[in-house]
Amino acid sequence: MGDINAAEKQMGNRQSFSASSHEKTGIAHEETAHEAAARGIAATDQYGHSLVTFDSKAEARLRHKIDLYIVPTVALLYLFCFIDRANVGNARLAGLEKDLKMKGYDYNQLLSVFYVSYIIFEIPSNMACKAIGPGWFIPAISLGFGIASLGTAFVDTLSSACGVRFILGIFEAGMLPGIAYYLSRWYRRSELALRLSLYIVMAPLAGAFGGLLASGILTLKHFGSLHQWRMIFAIEGIITIGISIIAFFTLTDRPETARWLTQEEKDLAIARVKSERVGQTAVLDGIDTKKTLRGIFSPVTVATSFIFLLNNVTVQGLAFFAPTIVRTIYPKATVVSQQLHTVPPYVVGAFFTVLFPYLSSKIDKRNIFLMIGAPLIMIGYIMFLGSTNPQVRYGATFIITSGAFAFGALCNAQVSANVVSDTARAAAIGTNVMMGNVGGLISTWSFLPFDGPNYHIGNGLNLATATASLLIATALLFWMWGNNKQREKVDVDAKLAGLDQRQIEDLDWKHPGFRWKP
Repeated sequence: MGDINAAEKQMGNRQSFSASSHEKTGIAHEETAHEAAARGIAATDQYGHSLVTFDSKAEARLRHKIDLYIVPTVALLYLFCFIDRANVGNARLAGLEKDLKMKGYDYNQLLSVFYVSYIIFEIPSNMACKAIGPGWFIPAISLGFGIASLGTAFVDTLSSACGVRFILGIFEAGMLPGIAYYLSRWYRRSELALRLSLYIVMAPLAGAFGGLLASGILTLKHFGSLHQWRMIFAIEGIITIGISIIAFFTLTDRPETARWLTQEEKDLAIARVKSERVGQTAVLDGIDTKKTLRGIFSPVTVATSFIFLLNNVTVQGLAFFAPTIVRTIYPKATVVSQQLHTVPPYVVGAFFTVLFPYLSSKIDKRNIFLMIGAPLIMIGYIMFLGSTNPQVRYGATFIITSGAFAFGALCNAQVSANVVSDTARAAAIGTNVMMGNVGGLISTWSFLPFDGPNYHIGNGLNLATATASLLIATALLFWMWGNNKQREKVDVDAKLAGLDQRQIEDLDWKHPGFRWKP
C-alpha cells in the first residue's frame, strides 16, 4: 500500500484499471502504462521502489518480440565488426608481412595504431550515438569500417596500412559501446547481460568464423585483381558494407519509433525500464554534463573499467595472435590447417560467453561471474608457462577462452546497472569500453618476436592481468556491500529536502535512495 499511496500523491487521481487493460499493457497496478511512460513523471518513489508492477507474461511477450527484432541485427553487425578488426591476424599467415616488407616490430605497430584512434574516439562516439540516435549511428559507423576494411586490400606499404587501420579504429570505436547503450534502452537491468552476450559472443565466433572464412577465401585463385591476403580484406569488407546498408532500414532507434510495436507495447517497454531508475522522469534525457561525469567517475565504472582493461589484454591478444600461437604449436601444418586450428577454442569460448551472462540474468548478479572467469584464465596461462607440450598448450587455449570472453557482456552490464540516467549510462559504457581498448593497445605488444616461440613474457603478462582482475573484482564486491549498508542509514527525505527535480535527477548514483547492484 505504501507504493500505491506514493504513486497517488505524485500522479493525482486515477481511474481503476480493467482486467482487459491489464492483459494488454502488462500492468497489474492502478497506474497505467501510458502514465508510467509519460515524460515529466517518475516511475519510482524516492527510495527507488517502483510505483508500478507488471504482468510477467505480458513482459515476456514483449521481451521476446524485442529479442527478435533487435538482437539479430546488432549481433550480425558486431560479428563483421570484429572480423574486420581481427582479420589482420589471418592476413599475416597469408603473406601480409612479406608483401609489405614488414620486419621486427612492424606488425605490432600496425596493430597499435588501430587502438590509438579507437581509444581517442570511444567516449565522444558513444555520446554522438546518444545525440544522433543508435538507429542511424550504428549502421553509419558499420558502413564506415566496412569501407575501411575494403580499402586495406589495396595498401602497398606499412604506412598506408597504418593509415587505413587508424581510420578503421575511428569507425569501430562506437560499435561495442554503442550497441551496449542501445540495448539498455530496451531491456531491464537483469535482462541486459544476456542480451549483451548475444552480440558480444560474436567476438569469439568471429575468431572461429573468421578463420573458416579466411580459409575458404584463400582457396580462391583470385578475387578480381586481388590475390592471397588482399582477398580476405576485400571480400569481408564488401560483406560488411552490404549488411550495414540493410541495417539502415531494419534497426529501430527506440521504443517510441518502433513500427512493429503497438502503442500499449511501446508504453510498457518505456515504463518497465523507467521503473528501475530512481528519481528520473524520462528514460531518454538530454545530454547533461553532470550526468556525464557521474557516469564516467562512478566508483563501479572506474573499478569495472580497469577489470575490463586487464581482461582485454587477453581477449584482444588472442584475436590478433591466436593464428601465430597455433603456428608455434603446429609449425609443420599447412596455412589452411593452422587457420582451422584456431576455430575450436573460439567455439568453446562462445559457449561460455553466453552461459555466464545467462546465469547472471537469472540471479541478477554480475560481479561474481567476473570472479569465476578470472581463475580460468589464470589456469590456462599457467599451463602455457609450465609446459611446451603442443597438446597441453593447445588445451590451454580452450580454458582461457572459456573464462575470458564473457567479460565484455558482464562488465558493460555491470557499469550500466550501477548508474541511473540514460546520459550517465552512455558515458559509463563508453568509459568501460575505452579502458578495455587501452588493454587492447597493451595486447598488441604482449607477444613480441624475440619472445617466441614460447612467449614467456606474453603468457606471464596475461597471468598477471587475470590475477589482478580477480583481486579487484573481489575487493569491488565487498566495497559495494559495505557502501550499501552505509546508505541504509541515510535519511532519504532529509537529503532530498529543498532540491528541485533537476537537481534530484543530476544526483544519479549519488541519490540517497540508490543502491549498488553487484
